[in-house]
Amino acid sequence: MNEVITKATIAKQQTRQLAQVTTAQKNEALHTIANKIIENTDSLLAANKKDLEAAVEKGLTKAMVDRLTLTKERLEDMVASIRLLTNLDDPIGRIQWHSVRPNGLDIKKVSVPLGVIGIIYEARPNVTVDAAVLSIKTGNAILLRGSTSTIHSNRAIVSVIRSALSTTSIPEEAIQLIEEANREKVKDLYIRKDLIDVLIPRGGKKLIDTVVEQSQVPVLETGAGNCHIYIDESANKTIVLPVVTNAKTQRPSVCNACETVVVHENWAERHLSELVEELQRHHVHLKGDSQAVEFDNRIDPADEDDWSTEFLDLTLAVKIVPSIEKAIDHIQQFGTKHSESILSEHPGNTELFLNSVDASTVYHNASTRFTDGFEFGFGAEIGISTQKLHARGPMGLEALTTTKYVVHGQGQIK
Repeated sequence: MNEVITKATIAKQQTRQLAQVTTAQKNEALHTIANKIIENTDSLLAANKKDLEAAVEKGLTKAMVDRLTLTKERLEDMVASIRLLTNLDDPIGRIQWHSVRPNGLDIKKVSVPLGVIGIIYEARPNVTVDAAVLSIKTGNAILLRGSTSTIHSNRAIVSVIRSALSTTSIPEEAIQLIEEANREKVKDLYIRKDLIDVLIPRGGKKLIDTVVEQSQVPVLETGAGNCHIYIDESANKTIVLPVVTNAKTQRPSVCNACETVVVHENWAERHLSELVEELQRHHVHLKGDSQAVEFDNRIDPADEDDWSTEFLDLTLAVKIVPSIEKAIDHIQQFGTKHSESILSEHPGNTELFLNSVDASTVYHNASTRFTDGFEFGFGAEIGISTQKLHARGPMGLEALTTTKYVVHGQGQIK
């Protein structure tokens, strides 16, 4: 029996106990984990250092190394996220609907855990923490399969979490780390519907497409982030410059960073050179269509692939359009249904954009970088769903639940 099946079986065995755990016991466990992370900061950073050294040796880009990196501040942010999670309502046991039928049957629709969650993710040790604590709060067991590039960090994080759980009412076996590097052997995650209730891929397009295409287990699909900002003809320059700069440069390696700015030609004629100057101060490499290059020769020519590329780096594509309709057409053709923003002072254009663009999250006069569970007040997130069934957008506690109808009778028969 391979590692996936062994650990999935152990995780499945914990679900009955997890379904009985109280909110107070869950919150106690989360506080214990938060304290343990703080206590073990040095050892966690030491483990992460091994992954960073290996990443540099492999020649990974600066942006990819940033995704791998843990710092004292990032660990403190994780702990703050965990503590926020303890203050949120427990979704488990919540009555969503209640009806007493004419025959006396009392029917309630109740939120319950999914069971066993499998998550496959790339190069993000913070996901290990987020996925584990969200699962604990929702009474789920979880199989964590991170990339080999973060194996030392993930081992250390899971060790700390399980050590914390060993002193609580939550079974430490509910958190399982899959360490198998062979992708073929890991494919048991895709097919063991008897052991795994839902599978979540979180990473690049190739990973997500592979899981969606091959999995027999139901998939909660997260999406790559080819995010756009449309600068409307009416956009206020004092809003545009800081918002676009933030969306591209604040942390370019993440999925909610802006990858293409779509600019109305009239705004471009007046202000594009100032935007280019601001972005170049932040070392952004600009690639644009022929009209963008004509407006400003500091913009290099783009090729067709650039419109669909998730750069995850300090590269930004620039598309010039004659109307908001053409902007929406471009976003619908090349977007990944993640996060899209309009910068505009025109109420009609704003409403048209927000209603027409098909994405999990749409913004007006704000950076796409806010598509995040913590920023939305969810405490943490297990991913950004770009699908339309069950969950969409940042997936917090509610996304990790399903429902059960509970029916009370007094001997009714049909």
